[in-house]
Amino acid sequence: MCMYSAVEGVAQPWHTMHVGSMAVSGAALVIMEATGVEPEGRISPGCLALYNDAQEAALTDLRQSIRSYCDTPIGIQLAHAGRRGSAKIPWSTNRSNSLSVDEGGWETSAPSALPFTPGGPIPKELDRSGMQRVKHAFVQAALRADRCGFDAIEIHGAHGYLLHSFVSPLSNLRTDFYGGDFENRIRFPLEVVSAIRAVWPKYKMMGIRITGDDWHPKGTNIEETVVYARRLKEVGVDYVVVSGGNSAPDINIPPSTPGYMVSYASRVKAGAAIPTMAVGMILTPDQANNIVAKSEADLVCIARGALDDPRWVWHAAAALGESFEYPQPYVRAGAEKWPGYKVVHPKL
Repeated sequence: MCMYSAVEGVAQPWHTMHVGSMAVSGAALVIMEATGVEPEGRISPGCLALYNDAQEAALTDLRQSIRSYCDTPIGIQLAHAGRRGSAKIPWSTNRSNSLSVDEGGWETSAPSALPFTPGGPIPKELDRSGMQRVKHAFVQAALRADRCGFDAIEIHGAHGYLLHSFVSPLSNLRTDFYGGDFENRIRFPLEVVSAIRAVWPKYKMMGIRITGDDWHPKGTNIEETVVYARRLKEVGVDYVVVSGGNSAPDINIPPSTPGYMVSYASRVKAGAAIPTMAVGMILTPDQANNIVAKSEADLVCIARGALDDPRWVWHAAAALGESFEYPQPYVRAGAEKWPGYKVVHPKL
């Protein structure tokens, strides 16, 4: 979940507190927020980035600080916002979502010169040299992530950001080698992923978030996503997170009911034979446990639920009757040490 709290892409004390809290939650893996691989790759001026030494140093310090008291694996999501970049932070009072250059924004880029919103800023269509620059930026960010000590990287290839905008026909109108039919549209993302895999250590996990369905009659669908996932597996991806939508503003978003995107992960898991992570309104321990127990997905991702309750995993373990080893400074808050536990958690 983006925190929109960085300064010039540099992690702040907020990030150390936030990620540290998640790291002692009992989760099997903590993945940090979308992190821009170049200045134009950020969603907003408040987003994390990993394209210079100051950003690398701050993230190295963050990771080392957390590792001093916790051995939870920590990953980082590498991203390029594409035409969805140069945006205001979500709590801005200005109704316009886009930042002008005078307001500290920047020119965005995309596979085609199509604005994300009607009447919005028109992105620059990437030429071959621009695509090479972006690929190089992803590779350099992966090298920096390795030096920072991150245990995993997750490439953001969904939600209308740059890599997904190449895949979706809603945003890719190119007539060259990287546009047109589905094989051409997935070509650039596959090239980027292959280049990252070539430098990312083989013993470290590399995943990618992809869009299962554009939720638009002219967009990508789950059948194409299964094919895409197979190709991603071939170039060395270890797992895929299967999300949905956000490729364009006029999509028909389905109701956000519990587990409303789990079926996409299930289809990809079955059709592409690649480990999948399910997302989308996964709210309760039983729901999360059943997804894995029924082999609908191999992992589940808790996002807003963890912001609401950073001890979600502790409470899930208790609800499912599993033992859990608290961090020593917190042992006195457990059921065995605190008489108030059953009062505040009567259902556990």
